[in-house]
This record gives sequence, C-alpha cells and structure tokens, in this order.
Amino acid sequence: MLIYRQVAQVRRSLVVAAVAAAALCLGACDAGSGEHDANARAGGGPSVVAPGKPGEPAQTLSAEEAAKATVDDTPNSADFRYVQLMIQHHAQAVELTALVPSRSSSTPVKRLAERISAAQKPEIGAMEGWLKHNGGEKRAGGHDHAGMPGMATQAQLKQLRAAEGKAFDELFLKLMITHHQGAITMATEALSEGNNVLVEEMAGDVVAQQTVEIDRMRALST
Repeated sequence: MLIYRQVAQVRRSLVVAAVAAAALCLGACDAGSGEHDANARAGGGPSVVAPGKPGEPAQTLSAEEAAKATVDDTPNSADFRYVQLMIQHHAQAVELTALVPSRSSSTPVKRLAERISAAQKPEIGAMEGWLKHNGGEKRAGGHDHAGMPGMATQAQLKQLRAAEGKAFDELFLKLMITHHQGAITMATEALSEGNNVLVEEMAGDVVAQQTVEIDRMRALST
C-alpha cells in the first residue's frame, strides 16, 4: 500500500472512530443502565482504538477524545514549496521528452517518453489548480532550477539537443533517471513534512510511478 494512502487512511480512521464513539455513547445512553451512569460520572465510557501513522503504534482514545478528533489538513509551507517546485521540475521533464520523437532511434524509448509526458502534463495542471485554490504563488521565491534535485543543467540540455540516435537515447535515459530520482527525493520530503492530504496523494503518486519508470529506464540502458 502506498505511503500517502496509509496516511490518508489514518486520518479518515480518526473521523470514523469519532463517529463510532458517538454512536456507542448514544446507544449506551438509551440503554440507561446504572453501570453506564456510574462510568459516565467517573469519566469512563467506551474506548476507541485509532491506528497510528505508518510505523507508529495505535492509540486508545476515550469516547470524548475520539468525538473531538478532527482532520486538519491545512496546507503548510512544505506543501506549498513542494507543489511550486514540482511544477517546474515536471516542466523540464516534459521539455526533455519533447526532444525524443525527432532524435531517438529507439521505439521503446519513444514509448516511454510518451508515457512520461502524458502523465506529467496533467499533473502540472492539477498542481497549478491546487495552488490557485489555496492562494499560493505559482513559483517559489528564492529557488531556481539548480536548487532542485535531479534537474538537468543548461549544458546538459544543450548536449542532449545536439545528440541523435543511440547517443541521444543513452544521454536521455541517464538524465531522466537522475531527474526521476530527484523528483522522488522531493516527494519523499513532502510526505514527511507536509500536512495536506491532496499534496500527500500527489507526492505518493510521484514516488510510485517514477520508481517504476526508473526501473524501466535502467532496463533500457543495459
């Protein structure tokens, strides 16, 4: 199961736990048992086990704690930074793939480039929509291409544009593997430091999809 889905499920579990606890309390009140009244006066009541985050133990919450549990996925600075930078990161990937049809001599490389472009263009649109919805600037201040992991340099882009055939394919795969590794690094940081569920889902997709694509590119490089 993907990391972001585990995190999202944990948060949803807290909501479910709260609803379950409330239902249990209502049912117990309707029963009107003396034992329940005594427990209520003593601050007791049914407990709810809420699963912890990946790698963390579950927690036992009282009915009152579970009922008060809320899901707060307000975007933090790590969420905004990730989305702003990943838009630029994806844009370069799309730029690299656009060179493939006219320069590559490999049908598998061409198909891979098509898949990468087809996946990342809509992701750019989704991230731009997220920024617009949450009031964020499109570009992160104080960051340039050189500051992002995995980004190809201008010299490398110039070299790639000048290459053709097998030489192009080898350099394209080398640059794109590094590019994907950088994206995974950024996404992993967002999963660790961010707070917004949608950003976690987008970052989780990057980790899962680009890990598979790295394996494919390595196979094509051999």
